[in-house]
Amino acid sequence: MKKFQPQPGFVVQAYRFALDPNATQEHALRSHCGGARAAYNWAVGWVTASWRQRMAEETYGIAEAELTGWRPWSLPSLRKAFNQAKTTDVRFAAWWEENSKEAYSTGLANASSAFDNYARSKQGKRRGKRMGTPRFKSKRKARLACRFTTGTIRVDTDGRHVTLPRLGTIRVHEPTSSLLARVRAGTARILSATVRHERGRWFISFQTEVERDLERVARPDATVGIDLGVKTLAVMADSTGEIRTVPNPGHYERARQQLRRASRTVSRRQGPDRRTGQKPSKRWEKANAARNKMHHRVANLRADALHKLTTKVAAEYGTVVVEDLNVAGMLKNRRLARRIADAGFGEIRRQLDYKTRRRHATRTIVADRWYPSSKTCSGCGAVKAKLPLHVRTYECDACGLVIDRDDNAALNLAALAALAAAAAAAAAAATGTGVAGDQDTAPVVLKPRGADRKTRVTRTRRKASAERADGATLPHQRQTETRDRTRTEALTLW
Repeated sequence: MKKFQPQPGFVVQAYRFALDPNATQEHALRSHCGGARAAYNWAVGWVTASWRQRMAEETYGIAEAELTGWRPWSLPSLRKAFNQAKTTDVRFAAWWEENSKEAYSTGLANASSAFDNYARSKQGKRRGKRMGTPRFKSKRKARLACRFTTGTIRVDTDGRHVTLPRLGTIRVHEPTSSLLARVRAGTARILSATVRHERGRWFISFQTEVERDLERVARPDATVGIDLGVKTLAVMADSTGEIRTVPNPGHYERARQQLRRASRTVSRRQGPDRRTGQKPSKRWEKANAARNKMHHRVANLRADALHKLTTKVAAEYGTVVVEDLNVAGMLKNRRLARRIADAGFGEIRRQLDYKTRRRHATRTIVADRWYPSSKTCSGCGAVKAKLPLHVRTYECDACGLVIDRDDNAALNLAALAALAAAAAAAAAAATGTGVAGDQDTAPVVLKPRGADRKTRVTRTRRKASAERADGATLPHQRQTETRDRTRTEALTLW
């Protein structure tokens, strides 16, 4: 086997395989994952104990300099404290030697990251929803996972087994030839391995450093705009005007009747009850396993369909234009939440993002969230003030164009590529960086026409404000009128 020599152009990539452990190996896997959860809970309790102690001392009137010191949550500090406590703490003293040290290191690393995210979120340095303090992981609900970073981590030469520290050799459900060939050729190096229990099976993911193979697309000069929907999963319009429709498979909708019947069967069995300590019956466990199998099949079918769609798009077009959809907000619609979740809008964008990076001279353009792709006429550029969702045909009042609503949106998205190219060329000329669209840059986020993100004030609210002011023009009214006038001028120019 050739020695691995890192070179420029190597990237981190994951290889995932399903495992077939025997009963003894599965017990060891669960023990390692349980050890990671126990170490995580210990770290959370150890750090937060100092917080509670300080809060109690402050109520006693103790001075700031005399309060109990803050306990650090960095990974080296947690490891040092855990190694001192594991031999004396009754929760670990009897069984901690059964598992690899990597199991406890996994839990401590997760706890350190959780406290870091909490601190950054509280300081306003972390994007997304505000995070609370880390909480203990429940034995019932915690996801079984363990990460190995040191020791014997390899893919066996027979292509059907993997070796992990303390766990030994475990059979793989599928051949590992895709990774084994790279390791033998010296173009890949295994950095770590993570075992995880998902959808009723055990999986192993190898984090590797491999050489990036940039593949050329079939039509590098072609652009495609993708409009996602519920009734139709995707409408794709390319730069030549060709429109293709991808129907929504609706895997969950097709399995709803079977899932309803399986859930009814589970509800008729004697299930677990935490309040009374009642344990589930064997018939309940069997029925629940059958229902979970249906859910797993639906999830696998959805993932397979989305991967096939995104792979085909990334292999054909040089430029892909997608929308920046507010999926979290769309899921709050109780009438469409189930169908939106079944379609997987966010997963489509995520897959297109990393799959286009693997291709030569390809890019992903993300249209601004407020861009009216459905309200804009693809023929003359006129924009409608309103276009309800139930109106499925777009009729332009300016040029008389009659076209399907989704087809019109896809054509408008495809036309945005020209604006993105002009913006990138202008930025490159201003900064002197050369040609835009490098492979290592983030996806281009285009904000056409400077769309206004503020909600328009209705006529009723304006009238009420004017009446309360006794006919005087208030400052917020002048701002509203200026904003509306600016938007009208922008729409007219467009």
